[in-house]
Amino acid sequence: MTSTLDAKAGGESSGGPKPLYEGSRGSANRIAVYIFILVPFAALIAAVPLLWGWGLGWVDVALAVFFFYFTGLGITVGYHRLFTHGSFKAKRPLKIVLAVMGCMAIQGPPIIWVADHRRHHAFSDREGDPHSPWLHGTTPLGIAKGFWHAHMGWIFEHEVTNKQRFAPDLLADRDIVRVHKLFWLCTTATLLLPAALGALLTWSWWGGVTAFFWAGLVRVAVLHHVTWSTNSICHLIGERPFTSRDKAANFWPLAILSFGESWHNLHHADPTCARHGVKRGQIDTSARLIWVFEKLGWATDVRWPTPQRLAKLTATR
Repeated sequence: MTSTLDAKAGGESSGGPKPLYEGSRGSANRIAVYIFILVPFAALIAAVPLLWGWGLGWVDVALAVFFFYFTGLGITVGYHRLFTHGSFKAKRPLKIVLAVMGCMAIQGPPIIWVADHRRHHAFSDREGDPHSPWLHGTTPLGIAKGFWHAHMGWIFEHEVTNKQRFAPDLLADRDIVRVHKLFWLCTTATLLLPAALGALLTWSWWGGVTAFFWAGLVRVAVLHHVTWSTNSICHLIGERPFTSRDKAANFWPLAILSFGESWHNLHHADPTCARHGVKRGQIDTSARLIWVFEKLGWATDVRWPTPQRLAKLTATR
């Protein structure tokens, strides 16, 4: 089951398919990628010994949890289910807020993120997929290389996905283009806001420093690896109750941390579905938030799963 957006992702537009890439990253862009990936990762590694020695209080924990959910749902509900797959329509204020929330996860500006992810669906687990773990063979060494590539290695590659081919609708959306250009401001805010709140809530500079570390850097790193685990782990192991044309699988241990994204098999079987965890007991906080938005009148045309829709996904098994 595919959508108009997925058809666009495959290059089925008038005039024939456009090139897969639009060029290579410039030097400044490459440096930025290394900084925003490796600095939070270094903080995550440092967090283990630091946790035992100093600087972790309830204010840090509360701020880290809040910003983890705030920015993580910006990725799953905004970048992924709304902008990439059109699982629902959002009123303009909600659309802008979700785009800003996603930017604050420091996983890239919205148009680049969406272009990469639509390319992933267009070529899932085949040549052209930016982060498949299956393109290095099925030997133990090949799977290890594939896991590294799918998890984070692909981020350091120089080719830039062609936004004109994979995200023309977002390039034509003035609101999203504006937020896209302000990615640097969202990145600054997502690191400095926890620090400012930590200083105010503890009434100390040290509270600002520890909040910057835990609710800023460490939180960003943890969210990075949760998101990347959907690309890597959820294409390697897990259950596959629905029919899809790739190896996407459900991996339940990640369900809560990933806001429901690790019910990945259903998502690849039916990319436009607003709920990924469709079976009893499958927690999907992203879908629940979309439900709240719908009840408030902020979201419309939500593509919820129905028995008939789900039956089609298992009919050929």
